[in-house]
Amino acid sequence: MKMGAKRFLIFLCFTILTKAFTQKKLSDHPLPNAAQLSWQKAELGAVFHYDLHVFDKKKYRQTGISGNRINPIPDYQIFNPEQLDTDQWIKSIKKAGFKFAIITATHETGFALYPSNVNPYNVKALKWKDGKGDIVGDFINSCRKYGILPGIYVGIRWNSFFGVHDFKVNGTGEFQKKRQLYYNQMVEGMVKELCTQYGPLFEIWFDGGASHPDLGAPDVLPIVKKYQPDCLFYHNNQLAEARWGGSESGTVPYPCWSTFPTPYSHTGDTNTDHINLLKHGDPEGKYWMPAMSDAPLRGYNGRHEWFWEPGDEEHIFPLEELMHMYYNSVGHNSTLIMGLTPDPRGLLPEADVKRLEEWGEAIEKTFSKPIATTAVKGKEVALALNGSKIIQNIVIQEDISQGQRIRKYNIHGFTNGRWRVIAEGQSVGHKRIHRLEPIAVEQLRLEIQESSLPPIVSFFGVY
Repeated sequence: MKMGAKRFLIFLCFTILTKAFTQKKLSDHPLPNAAQLSWQKAELGAVFHYDLHVFDKKKYRQTGISGNRINPIPDYQIFNPEQLDTDQWIKSIKKAGFKFAIITATHETGFALYPSNVNPYNVKALKWKDGKGDIVGDFINSCRKYGILPGIYVGIRWNSFFGVHDFKVNGTGEFQKKRQLYYNQMVEGMVKELCTQYGPLFEIWFDGGASHPDLGAPDVLPIVKKYQPDCLFYHNNQLAEARWGGSESGTVPYPCWSTFPTPYSHTGDTNTDHINLLKHGDPEGKYWMPAMSDAPLRGYNGRHEWFWEPGDEEHIFPLEELMHMYYNSVGHNSTLIMGLTPDPRGLLPEADVKRLEEWGEAIEKTFSKPIATTAVKGKEVALALNGSKIIQNIVIQEDISQGQRIRKYNIHGFTNGRWRVIAEGQSVGHKRIHRLEPIAVEQLRLEIQESSLPPIVSFFGVY
């Protein structure tokens, strides 16, 4: 065989082996499914909390959360939102730039905000609208009307009407076993109703998780996957397609990775190591599981109100606090979900609507007009600014459809005739925002120092 042919064969073998190795590396690299990808790109969502006790004129936390979980509402006929307008709810978040919304179909009272055929404790039992109301249906119709992706929150961990605490029905012996079986079948029937009666859903959220059928809890995962295969499942001891970010502050600490070491996030473990894992994720994790940051809009100055309460407007977060949340959630590779509180009229209070509008305007003003942007594959990204510009925000995004690859980077700015590092970091993922003290620069250079695979920067912009 001639030397040229030998060299060609060696080159060919090397190419085949390299390709096989690369494919193996890619297959080992966790990637988001379509629902996770859409959820991360959405960035901002709202969860609307509504339940019987909104109408009792008492503070939700007056008897403590544990009291609300065990004490049934004395008279469910107090539920009477005479001016109910879910269009008003959804228009408020649409104007603020939110992309998806979730409604509490059931919460801790066990009362269902839709006409269920398997749970007798629902809106059909009300005098309101002669028992013909359907808040879940109205809500989802409003979402579709205004281009907001709809989701449903199902509370099954606690149910004060049926005497359920931590998924377990109260009682002992055969009496308890039969009531537990009834409750589990009822919950599974409700999940099927919610998954089949309202069209495609963006997310299904089980409050506090949905436990595991092996632990005696309802078996909800197969129902969701059968009837809503394209929605995000959050979550139980079998699967979490997103994870709680470790606090209800609306923020996650940095770095925050989109990957996790197990396919489920909650184990009931509240020790510091597990909470830190929820907050930060694991860059070497084998499962794609991005972080959720959540907080109630009425959570300022020592309050933390997921439901409307009388005289609570002073605890709406100020605009500067909401911007801090945005930078430390969306800007840390986390999706931010804000808790909103319709009042007894059935409307989102005017003060809340106004603050949401101000927040949306502030985000738009800050990030709608970049000075310069680019996108590139490779370990170095250059960005010329067409002269000296004062900058305050830098945004980096990876093409997360190909995974989270960047592990370490720095950003150089050309200022006063020399290059100097003006920012550095580890995790990028869907979005990393660097908020800087104002600085005049002529050029920027992103240098990726470490990555698990060749990096793909889908956006590098300066504001």
